[in-house]
Amino acid sequence: MAATELHYLELLDIGRRVQQREVSSVEAAQAQLDRIAKLEPALGSYAHVMASHALADAKRADAEIAAGQVRGPLHGVPIAVKDLCWTQGVPTAAGMTIHRGFVPDRDGTVVRKLRDAGAVILGKLQLTEGAYADHHPQIKPPVNPWSAAHWSGASSSGSGVATAAGLCYGSLGSDTGGSIRFPSAANGCTGLKPTWGRVSRYGVFELAATLDHIGPMTRSAADAGAMLTAIAGVDPHDPTTSLEPVPNYLAGMTRGLRGLRVGIDPDWNSKSVEPKVLEMMAAVAKTVVELGGELRTVTFPDSEQITSDWFPQCGVETAVAHAATYPSRKAEYGPGLAGLIELGHAQTALDTHKIALRRHDFSGRVRALFQDIDLLLVPAMAVASPTVAQMASLATDAELISGLLRYTCPFDMTGSPTITLPGAFTDAGTPVAFQFVSRHFEEELLVRAGWAWQQATDWHRRHPVL
Repeated sequence: MAATELHYLELLDIGRRVQQREVSSVEAAQAQLDRIAKLEPALGSYAHVMASHALADAKRADAEIAAGQVRGPLHGVPIAVKDLCWTQGVPTAAGMTIHRGFVPDRDGTVVRKLRDAGAVILGKLQLTEGAYADHHPQIKPPVNPWSAAHWSGASSSGSGVATAAGLCYGSLGSDTGGSIRFPSAANGCTGLKPTWGRVSRYGVFELAATLDHIGPMTRSAADAGAMLTAIAGVDPHDPTTSLEPVPNYLAGMTRGLRGLRVGIDPDWNSKSVEPKVLEMMAAVAKTVVELGGELRTVTFPDSEQITSDWFPQCGVETAVAHAATYPSRKAEYGPGLAGLIELGHAQTALDTHKIALRRHDFSGRVRALFQDIDLLLVPAMAVASPTVAQMASLATDAELISGLLRYTCPFDMTGSPTITLPGAFTDAGTPVAFQFVSRHFEEELLVRAGWAWQQATDWHRRHPVL
């Protein structure tokens, strides 16, 4: 296979080829850089391309591999990271004009861990302003590679576009209200949102400290498991990271779904849900049974209040995160992020405490749900594949907001891990996705379930023609 034909391989596949010296890391990186140069003017997924850094890292990886010093499955593999993650000597703007001149003097922990695993970092991926809902007015949103008329997701828009378009073999995203899951669903990627505290947030621009999750966006569940194995674990720089040991998420992957209890709430999963999503969910449930999983009907705790609570909770935490620049530099903010911060400033201590109590209550109810199931099956979004035109009316369309957030932000409020998987396509040829959710720190079950689904289907192996 020529280097120019490598772009849609899965991360573990290109890794094996590089580590077995069928293709060099330098060849793989150069092919990716050439493809970025060709497609980026139209797609806009990268905020900053690190060509010279990437080629130097690839050359180093080739030398280590030739000497028999293979670090693991990511060694020599070209990936990219959301431009929220500090990268030593490279501009890191977090989708904001305020931070365009910020050049960190160190790597964030997730970037350091990827380097330690031998990954080659191609560049920094574009995102919405401060990782909230909207791109800054001065930044062109990344374009969905399946259809320019359809939403590319928020906030990890560049991560979703680049991974789907063959401009990296995997990427890092972050998720505060759905920001790994939205762009994974919109672009047909596999996104793994880990348990809160599973992955360090040190050296990652903060949106909302108790809601922020960092995780991989890839072409397969196996690839996501490999990336999570590399980046997860305790970090002395981030005292909120868990002391739970990090398993090899690939070790038990091939055990599949057999014997796992999969919960479905038929009412919650179908409330104001578009027909294509319902059709997909029925097909997924059928496949779960065929693969040996046991379906169990459950009643998910009422999530309407907690979904409403997410906005002020996120607003308060975002106001804290931006205290150094807001309101002192308010004029440099876009309206979306500024509005969220203003919402945070408007909350009283009593408001915030009531939300905290409701959040604890809801989290306990979700935790109890998993006494009788191993996995929960839910849509990624109630809307199959929103268009750019639909999203322009988001601020005034309560039903659209509800349809987007209903299946995402509750699991940020609880800190629960989820995996988002492609499961269908619309008549317009754009991806549709669903999620498995598990108990805290049981990401290995998510990788197992995702692997089983992707062995039985080929949705994740379909790629946009570019």
